[in-house]
Amino acid sequence: MIYIVEVPPRGEPRAWFAYGEDDLLRKVAATDSRAAHEIWDRASARELLDLFDEQPDSPGVAERWPAIAELGVSLGWDTPLFRADYLAEPGLYAATPIHLIDACRAALKARGGDWRFYENEPHALAAADAPDALYDRPGGWRARWALREQLIAVEALADDH
Repeated sequence: MIYIVEVPPRGEPRAWFAYGEDDLLRKVAATDSRAAHEIWDRASARELLDLFDEQPDSPGVAERWPAIAELGVSLGWDTPLFRADYLAEPGLYAATPIHLIDACRAALKARGGDWRFYENEPHALAAADAPDALYDRPGGWRARWALREQLIAVEALADDH
């Protein structure tokens, strides 16, 4: 599981979790102004053409879809291409790998406030008691408490701990 603690610019801190990276993307996109594929996507040039019912060898495809054709010709039609509009130019697909969790982090951070990301249960459990500037500042106990409550809710932490 991936655990997230958010301290919005206004309002109370809250903690939540995602079962994995795909669930994280779904949850981030559900409350974002951008669609999931704008937050993060991985597709080949061939797959992008397929969205338009086109194939690389279709007559006139380079004229109708010049950017996709250029990607296919220069990088290979089946090379994985990545998009993350909060980390790169919006709409840009490139061969440089972008991790889904990094794209989701960027989307959430763009909302403002403070965030903590724990990519697994052991890290979240350790963070519940570890020194942290966010949790140790005045009022930060609320964010730490939100994390502890989330860990208790998913039974990762005993409620008497």
